[in-house]
Amino acid sequence: MKGVHPFKPELYYTLKNYSKEKFTADLMAGIIVGIVALPLAIAFGIASGVSPEKGILTAIIAGFAISAFGGSRVQIGGPTGAFIIIIYGIIQEFGLTGLAVATVLAGIFLILLGVLKLGAIIRYIPYPIIVGFTSGIALTIFSTQVKDLLGLRIEGEVPADFIEKWLCYFQNFSTIDLATSLVGIFSILIIACMPLVSKKVPGSLVAIVVMTLAGIVMTNYFGIHVDTIGDRFNINPSMPDAVMPPLSWESMKDLVSPAITIAVLGAIESLLSATVADGIIGKKHNSNQELIGQGIANVLCPIFGGIPATGAIARTMTNINNGGKTPVAGIIHAIVLLLIYFFLMPYAKYIPMACLAGVLVVVSYNMSGWRTIREMIHNPKSDTFVLWLTFILTVIFDLTIAIEVGLVIACLLCMRRMAETTQVSVLTDDDEIDPMAETDLAGNPSVEHLAIPDHVEVYEINGPYFFGIANKFEEVMARMKERPQVRIIRMRKVPFIDSTGIHNLTNLIEMSKKEKIKIILSGVNDYVRGVLEKNGFCELIGEENICQNINEALEKAKGTE
Repeated sequence: MKGVHPFKPELYYTLKNYSKEKFTADLMAGIIVGIVALPLAIAFGIASGVSPEKGILTAIIAGFAISAFGGSRVQIGGPTGAFIIIIYGIIQEFGLTGLAVATVLAGIFLILLGVLKLGAIIRYIPYPIIVGFTSGIALTIFSTQVKDLLGLRIEGEVPADFIEKWLCYFQNFSTIDLATSLVGIFSILIIACMPLVSKKVPGSLVAIVVMTLAGIVMTNYFGIHVDTIGDRFNINPSMPDAVMPPLSWESMKDLVSPAITIAVLGAIESLLSATVADGIIGKKHNSNQELIGQGIANVLCPIFGGIPATGAIARTMTNINNGGKTPVAGIIHAIVLLLIYFFLMPYAKYIPMACLAGVLVVVSYNMSGWRTIREMIHNPKSDTFVLWLTFILTVIFDLTIAIEVGLVIACLLCMRRMAETTQVSVLTDDDEIDPMAETDLAGNPSVEHLAIPDHVEVYEINGPYFFGIANKFEEVMARMKERPQVRIIRMRKVPFIDSTGIHNLTNLIEMSKKEKIKIILSGVNDYVRGVLEKNGFCELIGEENICQNINEALEKAKGTE
């Protein structure tokens, strides 16, 4: 069907010429990525407000679906840190059922974006907004882990509000647990230092193994207990029954906004990850098919109790660095996680909560983008303003508001910049036009300098003629003391015109007719002329008064003397 993206996943193309060598590479990469994904899936699940097994189930289902149905060769999907705050907020307000409904809706939105070939639209979201809310999410994630990282003994629930949360931490700082803090700090140090020892072995996995063993020794031999996953969750490593969330109007109407937020964030993160991967492997992903794959994953995940998922850049990079060639590596990573889930999940109860907090602290640091923020300080002030506004709104309020307000502000600033780039100038009988510098005369040296007759004013519009400059044009005309017999409007540098521009020109012609002033257009390109013709403008001004170049327009103006 015309205008609809065909369903052809990247796996379809790669399997045509699949070889034993590629399978061997994919197998090794898939095993390593599966091991890397394990601690992250557990940590993201717990931080999001669900049980650890739901985080792993999400990594399994989404990891398989995104690789099988997506548009990238090396993309690895699963739960990510970006969703933590959104998921937690939805659960607090709407419960697990509400989260399931919102995730399915987000999946449907993503599929529609891909099917309708709207994958490229995501690229138009300004970079300062992406940096702003990513950094805001990073700070928020860090804030949620302080209690477990330091072992603070806080009665009741920790406040959800950012400022109140930190006030609560400061008020209870005296309850810090030394053993828990050491577990958290050493976890961070292990993860940070592991790349110096080996870039192949994931630091988060090493930290979890070492700190889990340390926690067991501390409990059994020294009587020092550190809170573990088993203290808070009953781990049940079984495959849940498939249950479709209740997609009634009543259940959906309040969840459309959170679902859109999930879809937008998921689309941004997955396509950014795929784009980064393209630069490394020298291949180009299919953005529309990738969105379809992401959508299918988010429709399937909540059916089996999972949470929202997207492309994960850290796991994708791990896949690339370990030799992953095709989507088969992502499928193998999902199978590895499934085997771990069934056979090793009961041992997860011994993992210290402080260690998982340390893992998420490192994740938040990597998400913060502080180097990018430092570089953007030298960018235009408007970009910096959008970045910090989005950051503050993300931290103080929520991501939905941040994205909405950030986009509005960015659009307004963009329109202001466009208006600033569009210039309106005027030439009178005291001026001459140099044909050598004129694009509509093609620099014809046989044409002499063009003198402007006494009764003529020549206006030049340089840039888009849209609502942002309508008043500017009128202000320039108002400054002219005398009324001419002819106004020539040069539009050779006008790439497009909108309805406000047409309205402005129409009013100008009608006003000029009353004042017995003739209007002539010069150098109108084919696109702009087509727009004018569709709006009946040519009948109003007369076809003969739309000239190809300034020479022709001046000759016509002389005929009015």
